[in-house]
Amino acid sequence: MRLLLLEDDDALREVLGRGLAEAGYVVDAVADAESAEAHLAVYEYGVAIVDWRLPGRSGLEVVERARRSGSNTPFLMLTARDAPEDRVRGLDGGADDYLVKPFDYGELLARVRALLRRPLGERAPLLRCGSLELDPASQEVRCSGALVEVTPRERAILELLVRRSPSVVTRRSIALHAWPEEADAVGSNTIEVHIARIRAKLKDAGASIETVRGAGYRMVAR
Repeated sequence: MRLLLLEDDDALREVLGRGLAEAGYVVDAVADAESAEAHLAVYEYGVAIVDWRLPGRSGLEVVERARRSGSNTPFLMLTARDAPEDRVRGLDGGADDYLVKPFDYGELLARVRALLRRPLGERAPLLRCGSLELDPASQEVRCSGALVEVTPRERAILELLVRRSPSVVTRRSIALHAWPEEADAVGSNTIEVHIARIRAKLKDAGASIETVRGAGYRMVAR
């Protein structure tokens, strides 16, 4: 799952970005509103974590502009503003959740997981194809109820394929979703290697990944 982190404090951005990556997420960490909006225009994010107070345009303005453009990305607002009227303004402006600084990192992770569980558009609490089941919040993958051990990147690829099943997903879409730098995956056989490993782990899943030559891959139930 890909997350966007908008935080202008260099030290906090680095710590949060590293912690979220260690938790298994692909993280795009940016320091200003313009960079955040550029990323939102390109990538599909599971959650965007946005600091309210920024140099130039505020994080709340980023959220408001995203909502006006039709974005349904879940936004978690980080801020030192703790007055009730600030909370109301943030939530009315389009934020899905609100966390006051200073905060506990464990609570931040729990709130991200809660947002990932929340039905939104085509997002469902559990993703299924055949006997394959993926929980975006707990990040568990199961086949016929049995836990399957996958790497964070394999899980990100699986989630994208299952969400869009039975549609074809291009190699570029997979790279954008699962790699911080898409060129690292598109310009090599890295995606093919990961797909092969996932197929080996899902041999009893009642679902398979098909290669569509010249187009990409799709997940289908058997």
